[in-house]
Amino acid sequence: MTSETLTLPYLNPDLTVPARVADLLERMTLEEKVGQMLQLDARDDLDDHVLRRMVGSILHTSPERIVAARELTLQTRLQIPLLVGEDCVHGHSFWPGATIYPTQLGMAASWDASLLEKVARATAVEVAATGIHWTFSPVLCIARDLRWGRVNETFGEDPFLLGELASAMVRGYQGGGLEDPTAILATAKHFAGYSETQGGRDASEADISRRKLRSWFLPPFERVAREGCRSFMLGYQSMDGVPITLNDWLLSDVLRGEWGYTGTLITDWDNVGRMVWEQQVQPDVMHAAAAAVKAGNDMIMTTPTFFEGALDAVASGLLADDAFDAAVERILTLKFELGLFENPRTPVDGLEQIVGTAEHAALNLEMTRRSLVLLENDGVLPLSPAVPGGPLQPAAPGEPLSPAAPGGATRSAVTARVAVVGPLADDAQEQLGDWAGGSGQAGWLDGQPREMITTVLDGLREIAPWEIVHARGADILTLAPDPAGATWPDGQPRPPVVKPCAPDAAQIAEAVAAAEGADVCVAVVGDAQGLYGEGRSTATLELIGGQNALLEAVIETGTPVVVVLMASKPLVLPASVSKAAAVLWVANPGMQGGRAIAELLTGAVEPTGRLPISFVRHAGQQPTYYNQIRGQHGDRYADLTQSPAWAFGEGLSYTTVEYSDLVLEGAALAASDTVVADVTVTNTGDRPTVETVQLYVRDRVTSVSWADKELKAFRQVALAPGESTRVRMELPVADCTIVDAAGDRVVEAGEFALLVGPSSRDEVLLSEGFTVA
Repeated sequence: MTSETLTLPYLNPDLTVPARVADLLERMTLEEKVGQMLQLDARDDLDDHVLRRMVGSILHTSPERIVAARELTLQTRLQIPLLVGEDCVHGHSFWPGATIYPTQLGMAASWDASLLEKVARATAVEVAATGIHWTFSPVLCIARDLRWGRVNETFGEDPFLLGELASAMVRGYQGGGLEDPTAILATAKHFAGYSETQGGRDASEADISRRKLRSWFLPPFERVAREGCRSFMLGYQSMDGVPITLNDWLLSDVLRGEWGYTGTLITDWDNVGRMVWEQQVQPDVMHAAAAAVKAGNDMIMTTPTFFEGALDAVASGLLADDAFDAAVERILTLKFELGLFENPRTPVDGLEQIVGTAEHAALNLEMTRRSLVLLENDGVLPLSPAVPGGPLQPAAPGEPLSPAAPGGATRSAVTARVAVVGPLADDAQEQLGDWAGGSGQAGWLDGQPREMITTVLDGLREIAPWEIVHARGADILTLAPDPAGATWPDGQPRPPVVKPCAPDAAQIAEAVAAAEGADVCVAVVGDAQGLYGEGRSTATLELIGGQNALLEAVIETGTPVVVVLMASKPLVLPASVSKAAAVLWVANPGMQGGRAIAELLTGAVEPTGRLPISFVRHAGQQPTYYNQIRGQHGDRYADLTQSPAWAFGEGLSYTTVEYSDLVLEGAALAASDTVVADVTVTNTGDRPTVETVQLYVRDRVTSVSWADKELKAFRQVALAPGESTRVRMELPVADCTIVDAAGDRVVEAGEFALLVGPSSRDEVLLSEGFTVA
């Protein structure tokens, strides 16, 4: 820079951010303004992106390309630094050696917002150190149709739980403010209603009324908007025929109007281009670009021709010269608040002391322990090794489990040999799930370092001196090119087509022999890449490949079988599993998954996870989310119950917990009052636990159709064996709302029921009534 350049007001850190933004905006050409609104894929032509199109942001950046892109910006006239974005969804997804946590759905099973905030904070520390400023996380979509390929990215089916966890992650990512060098921009996505798909098909038309949006889909977004989440990403879908990218009611009336949101809006991948080639609601990219700008979009993700289209729109009179100023002002504000003009935050020295540290591995292990959900157990768990020393103690990553101190809980029957079978028992990369290393979205990384990942087989082998016998037993799938062609019209690759593997008699025979010679068989089954992710919805929910045949064969041996379902979302297990000794759902448990699972199986840690989403018995039951609208003929199908296999909020412990004596402090309340409830929770078993006490509200008569009950609060209580405690729950009456026919959120006078218990199932909930005047 010249001495004259250094004196320019926008480069003066002593000036206010608005003053610096105004000075820089005044100096920019039309082309530079349009370029600032572009975010392009760094795997493409970086020189063209930065030097010709003058992009404001890049994503999918390998370590080397972050540095290269920065060097290119120094060749531009104004040297405006880039915002670097990435899908850091459950850890620093595509950085070699970063810490990969359970998927968002897995973390939601902990029901522990404070723990998720710590995960997001640790992720931000790793991400910021590597020169990335922006994560496209958390996902605030509500899981509805389990066939949808992105269920794993959600926090499950409940808006209240979702809001609690998403808010915590935003706080973790953004830290004390963007000036903090370890803070990164959080993104609430996908605004809004993206998950309400037709037939589970990704990005299809979302048939949602405005009242329904206000009832369940918008509240979590409103919460994080008001709490300071600095960016929102728009969904792919259309609603009432209008792409979200152009939805003036959502973007202008609600988000920027009612909520007063001043943050940055970013489209999802090629939303502008898709309006031309996919949704076919715009004749060409010039008209699509003009419409997107007018609708208030700030950053246009991966539609390179937006640059030419927007300039053509100005030349043809569709847009005024200053049409881009408001968007560019918001983008530049982020860059100044992040301090990028003084420090572009490229990768720092000493990354090995920041990324993938032992401290983060220990946090990951704790998160994973809390994410595991025990669904069935006939008493075979926890397993007991055939050695003296008593119960095993949990240990830090990399350390062996050790006998507990005297007085620990006793174990079930002695176990000397364990058969570990299944295609996912020792598949390290599959264990990480989507948006992680080898999941395909980033071309520079085939997977995370094997030595950082503990599979279930690894975990059980670490717990010496058991004899471990391993047999794969089945394969899941192979992938074939889509016969429609290798790419979409915009040049992006089409997802491959899944081809289920046939059961292999030799593999199954090997697994049967292993099971017959063991005291217990641990069968690790589930889904695999190709069956989940963006653009990868499934028509069915059954296990595919040779897995059902494997389960049936090993269960038939008579050896107790523990089914570990390592699956991105709820799947339908075969009828043979009704004879299994135990069932455990572990989502995609991340790097520490195998260790945490082994600890749980052996009783070194207690199972405390609770389902954030319901499991169907059959794909045809959908939807099965617990908070459905009242009113239908009957309460079952003619050929099958409507009851889920396992319901929202459920999960077993190695002990038993009883609820009793629910008492309300007052039963006649005004809308300004608070419902105060006390309930006794007792650990009636001989092992400790953390119990998730759940509070639901039922509005008995509503002016419009409404959910039968809704989660409104929860508390987690640690209970020693035999301990009883009185738990107080407080709920403002102002939270006992519905959205009326006019679309207003109100508390209606009348009778309510307060429901408290261990899950959403009516039969386990205590109930007390109250009235609102």
